[in-house]
Amino acid sequence: MPERPAPLPWRSPAGSPPPSPNPGRFPVVGGDRPVSGPSRGSASVPVSPASGGPSRGSASVPVSPAGGPSRGSASVPVSPAPTGPQGPGPSDPGRVPPLGPPISALPAPGDAGPAPAPVASRRRRLPVVLAVVLLLVLAGVGVVVTRPGPVAGWLGDDPESASNAAGATPEPNPSDVLAGPDPNAPVPTPDGVRAVLDPLVGAAVLGSRVNVSVADVISGQTLFAKGADDGTVPASVTKLATAVTVLAAREPGYRIPTRAVAGAKAGEVVIIGGGDPTLAIDKKGYYPGAARLDDLAAQVRAALGGTTPTSVTVDGSVYSGPVYGPGWDADIPTGGSGGAVTALMTDGGRRDPGAEHGAAERFAEPDLAAGKSFARLLGVPTDAVKRGAAPAQAAAGGTPAPGTELGVVQSPPLIRMVDIMISESDNLVAEALARQVALARNQPASFDGGAAAMDAEVAELGLPADEITLSDGSGLSRRNRISPSLLTDLVRLAASPDHPELAGVFGGLPVGGWSGTLDERYRTAPGTAPGAGSVRAKTGTLTAVHSIAGLVTTADGRLLTFAVLTDQVPGGKETAQPALDRIAAALAGCGCR
Repeated sequence: MPERPAPLPWRSPAGSPPPSPNPGRFPVVGGDRPVSGPSRGSASVPVSPASGGPSRGSASVPVSPAGGPSRGSASVPVSPAPTGPQGPGPSDPGRVPPLGPPISALPAPGDAGPAPAPVASRRRRLPVVLAVVLLLVLAGVGVVVTRPGPVAGWLGDDPESASNAAGATPEPNPSDVLAGPDPNAPVPTPDGVRAVLDPLVGAAVLGSRVNVSVADVISGQTLFAKGADDGTVPASVTKLATAVTVLAAREPGYRIPTRAVAGAKAGEVVIIGGGDPTLAIDKKGYYPGAARLDDLAAQVRAALGGTTPTSVTVDGSVYSGPVYGPGWDADIPTGGSGGAVTALMTDGGRRDPGAEHGAAERFAEPDLAAGKSFARLLGVPTDAVKRGAAPAQAAAGGTPAPGTELGVVQSPPLIRMVDIMISESDNLVAEALARQVALARNQPASFDGGAAAMDAEVAELGLPADEITLSDGSGLSRRNRISPSLLTDLVRLAASPDHPELAGVFGGLPVGGWSGTLDERYRTAPGTAPGAGSVRAKTGTLTAVHSIAGLVTTADGRLLTFAVLTDQVPGGKETAQPALDRIAAALAGCGCR
């Protein structure tokens, strides 16, 4: 994404370190993203009485300016911004994108009256009472936030000690300035939504197979369904399932280690890849906040003392199976959007960390390339780098003994990697996260193991696992099938206050007309302007396959979740994507009553 000036006028508290530079590719989130509440908890969501019992209250996300140790609920101040239907365009890059009514804490309405009549379906539906957490989705605009409360535990920090460090005075809670959508806003009617969407869904440019699901986030009422339960090729919309399952399986604060241990021979150093695709060689890496090989090399030299490293062995055995996914198009390994999936790599396997996303040449053997970079940092000839296995730790046999840990560096928290995966549609990060689901569930860290583990995680979350069949975690595989209604269920579950650990799904969602893969959409195509700033969604694109799924706020302030999947498109993205965007924009621009 081109760099945009940060539009939020806050300043770091006195004594706080300055935020790290933002090259404009990713949202800068100070190491993490705002979520509140206990980690994981029950996989099932309690159901309130159908008669409309007492409200469960607000599930807002505490957010405070960077550097602040506040534990209370707060919001990031924002400048006033026009909230008309047209989003910020190229001529006004300094504006905050209009938030419609912004997405904030949505209490379940206690006086909503009788529940709507259920829509006949073979599917298990999510419970009626859900609430939406604050979605700070100004991706790529330089927003820096910190996580108060229990997230400090996810990241291994003690919030109390942090607030008392060096005699620092705790920062007072800023007042809320970002109002949420009105929970009493009228719910669109199925007839109203059908009248608006039927002509758009039937557009010839979308082909003969257009499957759609639209639901109200709070009530769960299905508002539109066309082939909603049918498995469809999802392309990169698959990453929504990858995000939900990895956050559920590993939890947001988990970090992937890259370790170095002493080898069996004197001077041999074994580098053990844990599956961190964001690992950098030095400070010039592609991913902000990445762990670095030069830091690991410094630890190794200190641990070895006077022993000179003589060789490097690369152990990537935590991964197994093929390095390219089943069902991938033949040009994916060399086309810039994908590459070999190995447990050790730097900069997502890129030869040049400065290459633009989607146009990066990748190493054919990224594990050996990373091993050679590590060897150069240790002063070891690159011809002394080979693949192998780390020895078991021995009680004796050398100084240091074989298997002795010489150093370790940790990836950014998974919640930041989820941000990157979704905002950039990063396929190598997605495949790494799918393997983390496999490892968390004691499955092989392979394409097959990751797919099976994600399927099992979906079932454990109480969703219909028979409506998802995966072959990879990125969506590059044409063998993947996901139903649109499962995608809208995933979004609603991630918005539930019972699953605060899943709210990281929303942080990186591209904003229509503003960020990520929606940066250039909802701007000029006829009929799409109402979606600018109101649509937050993940997109997917393969030849003849186009998809979009996420959230949209209606003109009345009602929050909806939607998914549109097409996998028999006759033309190209130039006609298919505007047709998809008109569907979401129609929801944003109407009351549909």
